[in-house]
Amino acid sequence: MTRQEEIRELAAERKAVILAHNYTRGEVQDVADYTGDSLELARKAATVEAEVIVFCGVYFMAETAAILNPGKTVLIPEPSAGCPMADMITGEQVRALKARHPGAKAVCYVNSTAEVKAECDMCVTSGNAERVMRTFGPDEQILFVPDQHLGGHIAGLLRRTYTLWPGYCPTHQMITVKGIEAARALHPGAPVLVHPECPKDVRAAADHALSTGGMCAFARENAAREIIVGTETGILHRLRKENPGKAFYPVSERMVCPNMKKTTLDNLAEYCMPIV
Repeated sequence: MTRQEEIRELAAERKAVILAHNYTRGEVQDVADYTGDSLELARKAATVEAEVIVFCGVYFMAETAAILNPGKTVLIPEPSAGCPMADMITGEQVRALKARHPGAKAVCYVNSTAEVKAECDMCVTSGNAERVMRTFGPDEQILFVPDQHLGGHIAGLLRRTYTLWPGYCPTHQMITVKGIEAARALHPGAPVLVHPECPKDVRAAADHALSTGGMCAFARENAAREIIVGTETGILHRLRKENPGKAFYPVSERMVCPNMKKTTLDNLAEYCMPIV
């Protein structure tokens, strides 16, 4: 029996569904029941009928799935898989920020801890942030935590001014304008997609700033045969798998999140810990 077959058998015995983020290892994505970005997986976690949810990603994602499914067991194969961005703000810091801006609405990116989410008025993902933020009135004061880049991106699209917490994703911070220019030179004519967690100058140098779910939709629907991708390289596995007739190139091979790669077939099969 292969490791993949063992995992599928174990999942069946536990009446479990396996969810994998787009940034996880390719072999983990292949064994999962569903692969997606934070929005896709949050929706799936809220609707699956399985008794157990095995979440392959980082801790805040499994924690969010547990919040959405209080009657189910949520397991994370590697509980040490954290998120540096989520660790850049605490619930106490959100309370202090709100105290400095009385009456303001606090909005958190899903890349945050349950403690931070509990202190905020609304939670958004990179895939739904623009639509959700349009529900706020033009005169409402917004505090956006923890990602300054996603918050700035949405504020720019809506022509609003938000108070931004200075958090960021270290992996997306590695993409540079020079890197995009070099990728364009190697693959002339290929559209450049970057994640909205990238800095403003990088987003401006790209053709589109999209969530990973948005990138997958773009790849399916756009006629381009070659696409340059500026996000964690794990997404390339899904893009290539779903679009075998197209070529996808990373802006940089260095775009690897070490935490997303902590989930392996071995710990998926052998080491699952309940979220409490």
